[in-house]
Amino acid sequence: MARRGTQIVRLAAVGVAAGVLVAGIALPAVGGAGFGFVAAADGVNLEPADLVEPPPAEVTVVQDARGKEIARFYEEYREVVGFDEIAGVMKTAIVSIEDYRFYEHGAIDVEGTLRALAANLRAGRVSQGGSSITQQYVKQVLLNSAGSDEERNAAVEASYARKLSELRYAMAVEEKYTKDQILEKYLNIAYFGAGAYGVEAAAKRFFGVRASDLTLAQAATLAGAVQDPNATDPNLGRAQRERLRARRDVVLGRMAELGKITPAEAAEAEATGLGYRGTKLPGGCESSKYPYFCLYVRHEILSDPGFGPTARDRLARLNRGGLTIRTTIDPAMQAAADRAIKTWVRPSDRAVAAEALVQPGTGAIRAMAASRRYGRSADRNEISYNVVADAAHGGGAGFQAGSTFKTFTLLAALKQGMKVDDGLKAGAGYRAPDHAAFRNCAGENVGDPAHTVTNDEGSPGWKTLRTGTWDSVNTFFMELEQRVGLCATVTMAESLGIRRADGKKLQEYETFTLGINEMDPVTVANAYAAIGARGRHCAPMAITRITDRDGSTTRYRPKCRQVLDPAVADAASSVLSGVFTKGTMSGVGGIGRDAAGKTGTTDDYAAAWFAGFTPDLAGAVSVGDPRGSQRHKLVGVTLGGRYHGAVQGASVPGPIWRDTMAAALKRVAPTPFTAMDTARFGGCDELCRPGRRDAENPESPGTRLP
Repeated sequence: MARRGTQIVRLAAVGVAAGVLVAGIALPAVGGAGFGFVAAADGVNLEPADLVEPPPAEVTVVQDARGKEIARFYEEYREVVGFDEIAGVMKTAIVSIEDYRFYEHGAIDVEGTLRALAANLRAGRVSQGGSSITQQYVKQVLLNSAGSDEERNAAVEASYARKLSELRYAMAVEEKYTKDQILEKYLNIAYFGAGAYGVEAAAKRFFGVRASDLTLAQAATLAGAVQDPNATDPNLGRAQRERLRARRDVVLGRMAELGKITPAEAAEAEATGLGYRGTKLPGGCESSKYPYFCLYVRHEILSDPGFGPTARDRLARLNRGGLTIRTTIDPAMQAAADRAIKTWVRPSDRAVAAEALVQPGTGAIRAMAASRRYGRSADRNEISYNVVADAAHGGGAGFQAGSTFKTFTLLAALKQGMKVDDGLKAGAGYRAPDHAAFRNCAGENVGDPAHTVTNDEGSPGWKTLRTGTWDSVNTFFMELEQRVGLCATVTMAESLGIRRADGKKLQEYETFTLGINEMDPVTVANAYAAIGARGRHCAPMAITRITDRDGSTTRYRPKCRQVLDPAVADAASSVLSGVFTKGTMSGVGGIGRDAAGKTGTTDDYAAAWFAGFTPDLAGAVSVGDPRGSQRHKLVGVTLGGRYHGAVQGASVPGPIWRDTMAAALKRVAPTPFTAMDTARFGGCDELCRPGRRDAENPESPGTRLP
């Protein structure tokens, strides 16, 4: 004992002579009894220091409405497991190679530290570690909790000051936990390479097994990987795999040397191949079965101050918090949307079809689908943004919504007291009579007498709210918007949640009713869902509950408000249901239950839409070319193997919606629309003189045109 103490003092003296600050090292003896403290400088603080141990970064799991996993978010792929969930051979292997006296010494391994100290003194710098497993755990905690590059550099700095701090923390950790607890924490925080943090993730990544099922050879491989996980990362290539195998054999040899396994067992394990499987780690929206919905959820969290005061805090909580996020997506409805789109548009087609399904009365997003896969490669069958959603949820600029916006003018007219058989004379062309014919919501005159609107669908003449909507007559809706007011139409749209896909202010021009604003399917579907809910608008909802790693659960409820008189919504549903039987969708057909909707074809066929709803489900489908819809119009194109001279709302979006809804609602009992209040909305108003009932014939006696 006296000789060892003399050696320690001599080493410390050498350190002082070399001008190296050995800032104080506690040297407890083997078995836990202490030699005492050796300091090379006066006033060194050798008291244990409490280590702040934030939970290690854990994987956040995203689930569908039924609780099945659909995606994972993580900064470090880690699954924390208990001590009993780790194979005994794994514990033996890591202790054997990293700190074989772990269960015998205190905060540091005296012999290992002295050996490293001597080497460091010779080198004049910290060139050798000699750290115990406890010290390695401390270093990993400091590294993982670092919030800046400066803190990360300090956590791995090659200095005696850092080693002293590490030691003081290690002393406190040894007082706080049992050896088994420390080993468990170390195995859960260590990085093993190939993107796997913690022994459970590493076991799955390397060998496709749980940590509890590791064999001797597998355990030795992982134990060998922690020393330099980047140099032995088997995912990087053959050279790294060879280094990992060599390191595995070193571990096996050490285990045999210590008597933990027999030489025969070591030889047998060494004779096996590396066995690296490279099991793909789940996570990220690109690997999700529902990538567009996954992106939507991710952006919901990253933009919500409720998840953290800053964007950085929110990202850290999502990627490191170990959350379980239950969402609204319905697998059956999603499958219905995927199948329908696949039938009508192929991934290789230039144009992209996108669809969103939303539940009326809750705003719950039930499906988000597109004809192309989500991805960031150069593959033209992939698309790199959320084509189903707005820019705030990872989307792009969207596509002009076309005639789906006529519905908002219809609603404004009904709200102002017009009846479904009230009519207007629609010409072959429409020009604003003067600049003051249209005023935006700022009171500015935006009428354009120089611009003529013509009809893409329907014929001119006397049109009622019913027939003008069924035939989607442009000039009729320009006349109608002039009557009800541009701002009234804009305000109606906004009350139903209409916002531009790019987040900019809505363009309030006279052609607003013709859908000049670029939209996304989620927003349009949600607006139509409010009509299906009899005027009750709910914000789009993707998350229903979040459970923290400690089991605490926060539930999220729909955010809804009544924005429209239910009777007005009922009248609009009555009019829009005729689109299937007497209007632009009559050639496509309905879905065998009450349904209403509106086709949308933009000017010069730049994009095509269909938006529709039942009381149980609403949906919107867009088709457009992501290369630029104004430059690449839907004229003379092939979609789904079918040639189209021009794509209209009823030619591709309509059938996709029909097929989707028929399948999605197959197991949902049909809910009928509430009948229109005929006393309030039936017949015609003061535009018709007494005895006038045939508004379809404007030349008949008794009709007064506006």
